[in-house]
Amino acid sequence: MAEETLPGTQSDDEIDRIVLHVDMDCFYASCERLREPELVGEPVVVGMGYEPGEGHGAVATASYEAREFGVGSAQPISTALDKLPRRADVDPGDDPSGTGYYRTVDIDFYKSVAAEVKEILHDCADVVREVSIDEAYLDVTDRTAWDVAPSGNRTLAEGYARYVKQRIAREVGVTASIGVAPNMSTAKIASDFDKPNGLVVVRPGEVQSFLAPIPVEEVHGVGPVTARKMAELDIETAGDLAAADPATLESQFGSRGRELHERARGSDDRRVTPTGRPKSLSRESALTEPTAEMEDKREVVRALAADVADRAQSRGAMYRTIGIKVVVPPFDINTRARSLPGPVDDPDLVESVALELLDAEFADERVRKLGVRVSNLSFASADQSSLDGWESDAATTSDEQADSESERTAASDSARSDERSSSEPRRKRRGQSSLVEFD
Repeated sequence: MAEETLPGTQSDDEIDRIVLHVDMDCFYASCERLREPELVGEPVVVGMGYEPGEGHGAVATASYEAREFGVGSAQPISTALDKLPRRADVDPGDDPSGTGYYRTVDIDFYKSVAAEVKEILHDCADVVREVSIDEAYLDVTDRTAWDVAPSGNRTLAEGYARYVKQRIAREVGVTASIGVAPNMSTAKIASDFDKPNGLVVVRPGEVQSFLAPIPVEEVHGVGPVTARKMAELDIETAGDLAAADPATLESQFGSRGRELHERARGSDDRRVTPTGRPKSLSRESALTEPTAEMEDKREVVRALAADVADRAQSRGAMYRTIGIKVVVPPFDINTRARSLPGPVDDPDLVESVALELLDAEFADERVRKLGVRVSNLSFASADQSSLDGWESDAATTSDEQADSESERTAASDSARSDERSSSEPRRKRRGQSSLVEFD
């Protein structure tokens, strides 16, 4: 007999899923403001192929303040300078209004900040699809619900999305706009609906009415060329697209025309699928006040190391690199790491290496944030041999780590204490190389 669904229940395909589309606001400019807090509220332009004082290159990101002067992405720097002169070119005593700050793209730094954000996203959702350095989809169906919260008219899903936003802002220091909807395409449109720092929730019964007045070029998958062709068919809004004859759309745009028609109607059955296993795991903790007290710093590193090692074990991961991150006021980021000859799973080693890296260079430094990371992860089980007799080489410098920044999936999170009893044995996985020496 065919499998049936009990009356009054929903099959998995019929569940109104809860999808978050997280889109960072002017991400490169936000990262520059982390490094230079005095840029907050000022027009900031980040250029590709741009060198300080020069006029070549193209705009990668313009802050919202810079956009008010007509500066936009992909614009030549020379054009941007005509609209928004450099603040550095203003003579002392002259009025600096109408000028802005120009910075060169620093992709390694942006990746490190993005990794902190994405670690939060992976902590907040069972399924995350990373689309780009500053954009991701989350399926949080199992974490929250469309039910209305007892305290008012907001849904529980909205409260959860607000929690994600607040964690990103508090722990990393950048803002995100989030769209919440029962499918991916609607969530993406919603995230762009109220930028910057927006939060737009589209409940399951509101999808079509939300989409109807939106310009057709904002429908996910409609580019400028397609939008122009649709305008020739008097299709200017998502509502027009939803009402159009599917056969006509298919004749004009092929199978994609029917797909766009479905999306305009709010129908999108794509599932959020993960983009693969993480390449690193980390935890970071911002201190209440910058401190130079060594024991305070060591206590934080111990807790972070235990947390990271636990997370690696829970995911069945071994690691070949152990590192720390030290942020010195105002936002001077330092990373140090040591690489092992083979993958290991040893919480005690994570702690000892992290502390040695801290002691070696940062004993007297005032710090505002600390982090511990394990990277070069391996998820294949193998026999682990004795850890006796390993020797350490010099710590890897920040510059030497630049090539591996693309593997970073670090995230800010409060340090969580190790709840295991000191008498509980540490788990070690068989099949790992002997730590005779560091590379």
